[in-house]
Amino acid sequence: MKRSAIFAAALASTLAVPALADGFILTSPDIAEGQQLSNDSVFQGFGCEGGNVAPALEWSGAPEGTESFAVTVYDPDAPTGSGWWHWFAFNIPADVTSMPAGSVVSGVQLTNDYGATGFGGACPPPGEVHRYQFTVHALGTTLEIDNSVSNALAGFMVNANSLASATITAVYNR
Repeated sequence: MKRSAIFAAALASTLAVPALADGFILTSPDIAEGQQLSNDSVFQGFGCEGGNVAPALEWSGAPEGTESFAVTVYDPDAPTGSGWWHWFAFNIPADVTSMPAGSVVSGVQLTNDYGATGFGGACPPPGEVHRYQFTVHALGTTLEIDNSVSNALAGFMVNANSLASATITAVYNR
């Protein structure tokens, strides 16, 4: 019953989402658009040997009305039929505009698709190049969900309440 109420509220709020704001940007000293991730951001396990450290992220130009942020890292190329969630954090306070490399998020973090809470680095199958979409969303609310929801439901809620988003897509292959 609780999930249907959340879904209904999200659907209603989707109809009232304003246009995306210009000028909201995401930068990083550790990753760059279209560039290979360093070994620091590679998973330790599943046949991969890396640092499993989230890169530093910085954002600016959040639109007026931003009440919180969400940060996601998603691999749309994972051979699962539904991609792979490497990181999903939300309800990051509106006064936070950066996260140092390997930082602990002030907000709610979900279990990633490795089965752990927090960041899980890149680890595509050998011989494949995968894209890793690092996205920050400026949200017009604080989400009324907790860390027990799926990444898909949280993604729906984030997209339904996003005022603006900015993405850096890095790649990795082994």
